[in-house]
Amino acid sequence: MLIKMKRFLTYILLLTGFLSGVFELKADEGMWMIHAIDAALEKKMQDRGLELSAREIYNADAPGSSVADAVVSLEFRCTGSIISDQGLLITNHHCAYSDLHGLSTPEHNYLEEGFWAMTSAEEKNIKGKKAYFLKKVLDVTDEVLAMEEQMKSEGKPFGMRKLSHLMEKKYSEETGLEAWLASMWRGSKYYIALYEVYADVRLVAAPPVSAAAFGGDVDNWEWPQHKCDFALYRVYTAPDGSPAEYSEENIPMKPQAKLKISLDGYKPGDYTMVIGYPGTTNRYSSSFETDFNETLKLPIANKARVDQMAIIKGWMDKDSDIRLKYSDYYFGLSNVQEYCSGEVECFDRFDVVENKELIEKELEEWIESDPQRKESWGNLLKMLDEKYSAVSEAERNVNWLRESIIRGTRFSRVINRISSYRAKEKLSLPEMMKKEYDKIDLRVEKDLFRYALEQYYANVDSTTWGPYHKELHRTLGSAASVAEYIWENSVLTDIGRANRSMADGHSKEEYINDPAYRFFQDVKVKTFNDVIADLEGDPKRLTLRKEFTHALYQMYLDKGIAQYPDANSTMRITYGTVGTLEPRDGVICDWKTTTAGILEKYNPADYDFSLSDRQYLLYRRGDWGRWGPTMYVNFLTDNDITGGNSGSPILNADGHLIGLAFDGNWEAMSGDIAFEPELQRTINVDARYVLFVMDKFAGAKRLIDELTIVK
Repeated sequence: MLIKMKRFLTYILLLTGFLSGVFELKADEGMWMIHAIDAALEKKMQDRGLELSAREIYNADAPGSSVADAVVSLEFRCTGSIISDQGLLITNHHCAYSDLHGLSTPEHNYLEEGFWAMTSAEEKNIKGKKAYFLKKVLDVTDEVLAMEEQMKSEGKPFGMRKLSHLMEKKYSEETGLEAWLASMWRGSKYYIALYEVYADVRLVAAPPVSAAAFGGDVDNWEWPQHKCDFALYRVYTAPDGSPAEYSEENIPMKPQAKLKISLDGYKPGDYTMVIGYPGTTNRYSSSFETDFNETLKLPIANKARVDQMAIIKGWMDKDSDIRLKYSDYYFGLSNVQEYCSGEVECFDRFDVVENKELIEKELEEWIESDPQRKESWGNLLKMLDEKYSAVSEAERNVNWLRESIIRGTRFSRVINRISSYRAKEKLSLPEMMKKEYDKIDLRVEKDLFRYALEQYYANVDSTTWGPYHKELHRTLGSAASVAEYIWENSVLTDIGRANRSMADGHSKEEYINDPAYRFFQDVKVKTFNDVIADLEGDPKRLTLRKEFTHALYQMYLDKGIAQYPDANSTMRITYGTVGTLEPRDGVICDWKTTTAGILEKYNPADYDFSLSDRQYLLYRRGDWGRWGPTMYVNFLTDNDITGGNSGSPILNADGHLIGLAFDGNWEAMSGDIAFEPELQRTINVDARYVLFVMDKFAGAKRLIDELTIVK
């Protein structure tokens, strides 16, 4: 076999790296729009090791010819990839977590048991699950700006919602595809993405959490990790191959493109790329917005969520039924809390606010150097500073309000839904309560409610409390007493009391005088927001943020600096290489983990680090079959990703699947705001480990037989 010179030189460089003990990475920043891979970006990727052309990555004019044709969005929450000729789709287990939770019962807990459809008849339709296949991206900037101008001249409203409705309706009717309008750089550019949408998506397989989430919250956002974070779905179509709602007559999809799975593995310095649907970044944010998040908003949210998680976990550890009821809720709460805590720490560690101030100094000089720019943006930075200062105290109040009473319990949301049922459904109050309370545990909710009231009364300025809030606190003297009074006197906290109330002939209208209902009705978020709006004055912060982004975009454009827009759930590509992590001075972390690490962490007394007997014996035996000889579990790359990229394929230089992206590292949690090239890492599950679990653990031969595996 001939060895290409590029690969030979890479081998020499790698050998040098190994001899020195480490192959250092410095990540290339950028979540680049998939349709906008120009010659310069193509060359950069090829210099890193890419063996494909840009048109082999994305080519809207030749359906099925490019790698991107096999990558899909799952409701723009996660990314998936088609990996068989029968519509088999792979994504992360944590993307399937809610579906598994929804299917689970105390008798069949699919989170803990895993789910394996051994026949097609056992594949379970997931109501509402959709797979979006990108067909084309169109630059519609001129059309949108002309529409804005016309509507403005006619005195009509022309916000993003209105523009999106008109543009999406037009292009959907013209193409027969689902159209989504996306604003880039806050309105500097506009694109229409056209999707073919498949609404019959069925769950096929998922390992138990002891494999998929081994290490639990302890290892989340950390390195090293040892997770088998994958799940399988299948996309179904109508018998003629067209998209269709669920039907027993539907057949597995015959996709235009699929990804091949490579067994060749990887080594430090090997090229990698990620194609997916990153959700949200805010790298064009100002220092003022960043400081607001670092010093005010995030600390409040982090404090509240840590305490709420401790309450929930205490109950989950005591009762397996509560664990099942709250596992999905706790999973989401934990994931966000850990991320936000890491963000605050990294803001401080990397002087993110100070670095943004340096960018703003450059921006100010650029603005001042041109009379027209000075007229448009001369006071921009000064106004941003004034606005954030003016609303600081009011924002502190409203953020504590949100994190305590509004978001602090599931009970508050249940009450709102009961109100909705009263208007729409002819059910008695106890029937309505049972419909909702089967999903929660009132013992947990009582503790969360008490904590929420303690934080509300302690942290929200008393002058902003609602009248009923004031009355209760004045009468009862403390937050704990208010919580106890409401819980013991409300019919909404006890179905038995609700039944007795109905039996006594009390009308449902008395519901509006119930203390729990009254307490939550006394929360006037609109009032808080009106206060903030008055303090801001005009122009609002939202308008100034938009202008700030426009100014930065124009400055970089003027200076010829290549730039990509913030992530907004549109398809993006990012490229990088496999390599190590140096999280702190004197500490170097390897670029991969193996099953040896699972056995080192194994602790049968700790839920997050426990294994079934079968798993333990498989890892101890070390028979990896065709997937060995060593079983790599997770590995590091320096690709630039964020939320929404979960489940994205990690592809090698030939566009073959070598793993799935599932996490980032704690040391770069500020990455959504400011990229950290020395530390930004993507944590991936090895495709061979996935295949091993499917094969040796689950015996899912029928699924493996569908795959195209290359070596």
